Amino acid sequence: MRGTESRLSRDMARGAEGNPARPEMRPGMRKERAFLVGLDYRSRKRGKNLTGGAQAARDAAATTPRANSEPQFSAEESLDELRDLALSAGAEIAGEILQRRDRPDPATLIGKGKLEEIAGAAASVSADLLLFDHDLTASQQRNIENVVNVRVLDRTQLILDIFATHARTREGQLQVELAQLEYTLPRLAGRGKEMSQLGGGIGTRGPGETQLETDRRKIARRLRHLQQQIENVRRIRRQQRQRRESVPVATVALVGYTNAGKSTLFNALTKARVMESPRMFATLDPTLRSVSLPSKRKVLMSDTVGFIRNLPHTLVSAFRATLEEVQRAALIVQVSDANNPLSAEQDAQVDLVLKELEVGEKPRLHVKNKIDLLTPKQRDSLRDDAHTVHVSAAKGIGLGTLLDRIDRAVSEDPVGKMRLRIPQKEGKTLAMLEAKARIYSRAYKDGAVELEIEAPESVARKVRDWVVE
Repeated sequence: MRGTESRLSRDMARGAEGNPARPEMRPGMRKERAFLVGLDYRSRKRGKNLTGGAQAARDAAATTPRANSEPQFSAEESLDELRDLALSAGAEIAGEILQRRDRPDPATLIGKGKLEEIAGAAASVSADLLLFDHDLTASQQRNIENVVNVRVLDRTQLILDIFATHARTREGQLQVELAQLEYTLPRLAGRGKEMSQLGGGIGTRGPGETQLETDRRKIARRLRHLQQQIENVRRIRRQQRQRRESVPVATVALVGYTNAGKSTLFNALTKARVMESPRMFATLDPTLRSVSLPSKRKVLMSDTVGFIRNLPHTLVSAFRATLEEVQRAALIVQVSDANNPLSAEQDAQVDLVLKELEVGEKPRLHVKNKIDLLTPKQRDSLRDDAHTVHVSAAKGIGLGTLLDRIDRAVSEDPVGKMRLRIPQKEGKTLAMLEAKARIYSRAYKDGAVELEIEAPESVARKVRDWVVE
């Protein structure tokens, strides 16, 4: 957690007012200096060493048929990702260390000797906090803080902090606060003096509610309030979705690893102006925009929050209202960074999250983005196929092919060809066809217009009286 439990009531009060739990860094503020700690569990069965988080993910997926073939992050690659997360949170990297162990230490995760070494290294570079590339239990965090005398955050806490920074809408702030409190509640026990009796002198002794019990009660009350508010959000989204579904407009959801370029692609296709940033989790609040396909059909495109390795379950649960757009989408467009050497590993992690959302079997189109960053030789070797398209959202390369593939994949409001003979006086109908149908031929004869068109079913129904067999 970012602050101690002694500030818990004030944090919740700020949350109740709708403010992000973590303020934006103001100009002139000193960046916090972070010391990164990675942990590598040696695997005797495989040659590639894995981080604790990656090892846990592999063990959890061991029952699935593809578990042995899914690529994994190495310890060094995972530490690189932690560095990117820290920079996205506004930290300055003061130093880092990677420890290799056979198994985690139950008390301190990294062992007493290594912890003292890290404490000295962090003090020598004036670090303000330690960031662990691993989830910590409450007792482990407390034991580490007692030795290093600086704040300690684990990977999940860091991600929650970034989400709190980027939440702009009321909905996003509610979801972030819910995830933070769900993560905090089981970790309150045993946090030191501030969790003891509220009183401490004459007249305050005897049975009474402890600070721990007070904080648990306050968090439980706040959680119920947040869950009710988010349920209201889900109800409003359901109503909006029902209105959208009353007309044949499909939804296409952009998903992918964080910083794969989803927002840039979204802006390129929809002409929207959502924020584009190289920082991780720049997009938090979902956005829906209309897109015209080559067939003149329209679809709604949804830009969603980026996924990441070992995405905290509390985040998946809290953002379920947002991710419902993915669950109800007619087509999932999975965006990958073609220039990233870890693209295969990132795609495997996205697959895991989509399975958790129970949308792994939905129709999917894979988009390899950022091909403008590849060498000319690499670009020449790229080949599109029925399920994969290579694009550069930033340079506008391949977007026409992508729209054509989306057009083929969307089954709502199917397109068909027809021949029509429409009186020229039906100007309104002719204008509608000009806007909503593909016109292959046009001829004027005896006061009528003979047309050969390709149009969606919703348009064809309006002109069935002029169909020529």
